[in-house]
Amino acid sequence: MKNTEVSQDLPAPELISRKIAEMGDWRGDTLARMRKLIQQADPEVVEELKWMGTPVWSHDGIICTGETYKGKVKLTFAKGASLKDPARLFNSSLDGNVRRAIDILEGEALDEAAFKALVKEAVALNSSGKKSKAAKKAKT
Repeated sequence: MKNTEVSQDLPAPELISRKIAEMGDWRGDTLARMRKLIQQADPEVVEELKWMGTPVWSHDGIICTGETYKGKVKLTFAKGASLKDPARLFNSSLDGNVRRAIDILEGEALDEAAFKALVKEAVALNSSGKKSKAAKKAKT
């Protein structure tokens, strides 16, 4: 990504849009597509930038983050280990007790309906006030 000066006083959605536009390659296109799917799955989603400019989507807690690397776009679901994933979208961070991630490589297609279902399930878990499996284990 180009290192342009962007005012941090702008709203997070605008900063995310600028970040995506500055990428100018398949990673920006992929992140934009996934962002749109997240917004379709949860029209009330809140967009933020955290952790050195990482896009974060939240609703009663973090749903997922969107990171871009040289060879992939990574969507990390904060409570992914507690979500059902019948379409087996999660393909990274599978050994952790809490998070799960989806790595998308250049040219890869993703089951959009399954992804939106995963986002909706994450929102439902956050909104229920229930703890993730790992948080429950830590309490016992």
